[in-house]
Amino acid sequence: MNRTYNILFLCTGNASRSIMAEAILNHRSQPNFHAYSAGSQPRGQVHPGAIQQLESASLPTAGLRSKSWNEFAEPGAPKMDFIFTLCDDAAREVCPVWPGHPVTAHWGVPDPGNVQGSPEDKVHAFRDAYFALERRIELFLSLPLASLEGLALQNELDGIGKR
Repeated sequence: MNRTYNILFLCTGNASRSIMAEAILNHRSQPNFHAYSAGSQPRGQVHPGAIQQLESASLPTAGLRSKSWNEFAEPGAPKMDFIFTLCDDAAREVCPVWPGHPVTAHWGVPDPGNVQGSPEDKVHAFRDAYFALERRIELFLSLPLASLEGLALQNELDGIGKR
C-alpha cells in the first residue's frame, strides 16, 4: 500500500467508544491508516473512563477530543475511505453526505459510559469495550485492502462487525 486510508469512527456522543477506536487504530496502523472520531451529538469531553482505559493499555491520549461529525463533512476536511458506526443510535441517524463515497459498516459495541454500578463494574465495561474494538480493528487491519474492491470489502467489514 502506497497511500494512507482515512477512517472515521462515529458514535452519538464521541466520548468513549469512538475515541478508543481512534486511539487504537492510530497506534496500531501507521503509516497506512489514519483514524478520526466524531459524534452526531458530541458530549464535548472525553469520558474519563475511556482515558483511563487507554492509558492502562499504554496508548497516547494527547489530542483526543469530543467533536461533531460536521467537522468531517466540511470543505477541506480529510476525505474518508471508511466510516464505522459503533453505536446503534449513530447507525440509524441520517449522516452528513461524505465526499468520495466511503465504505461504511456498523460495529455495534455497548456504551461503557452508560454502565451503572460499582467503580469496578465501570472499569470492566470500559475494558470490555476496548477489547471488543481492539479485536475488530485487528481483524480489519489483517484484510488485504490493496487487493479488494469496495463491494467485496463491504461484505468483509460487515462480517467483522458481527464478531
